[in-house]
Amino acid sequence: MTKIKLCGITREEDIDVVNEILPDYIGFVFAKKSKRFISCDMAKKLKSKLNPTVKAVGVFVNENIENIIYLVGNNIIDLVQLHGNEDNEYINKLKNHINVPVIKACQIKSKADMAITTDADFILLDAGAGDGKTLDESILKDFDRNYFLAGGLSPDNIVKKIIALHPFGVDVSSGIETEGKKDMAKMRRFVKLVREVENERN
Repeated sequence: MTKIKLCGITREEDIDVVNEILPDYIGFVFAKKSKRFISCDMAKKLKSKLNPTVKAVGVFVNENIENIIYLVGNNIIDLVQLHGNEDNEYINKLKNHINVPVIKACQIKSKADMAITTDADFILLDAGAGDGKTLDESILKDFDRNYFLAGGLSPDNIVKKIIALHPFGVDVSSGIETEGKKDMAKMRRFVKLVREVENERN
């Protein structure tokens, strides 16, 4: 079953819908330059309202390791997702202090970018930096590692992407928004479509 991650959750009303549709993961973005940035206090508040079957992923860009350790240690996040220049030295130092999975995001523009060597537990393949672009499917055809697919996903293309690529998981943010805010109808439709295509495949 394809895992579902709804990223960039920032409001209590977002959590209300998440608790209704129960994706596998949600994402809290702690990168200050992001328009979906969330403070530690707000993330803690939202996590307290989150159905415990849904895991919260903290999204970071070249973050101070101590800050990540704090968020994990206080059960504000259940997984760590790294979007910066974090190398294996950084990842292993972090993993020495936390006991939760680490996802490393990799920007993929060509076949050459697929030579990924990381000690992270999962990888996320992204076409860009939140610019709505989708990955060139031909680049991924022979890739044999489990990965989260991100970049330009939406209710309009998610069925086609899953059928073509069979990713371990899908990660959506702007594709379930309207005017920069999470759109409840789009959130529901995205999750429904992923589950429907899975049921048809099984």
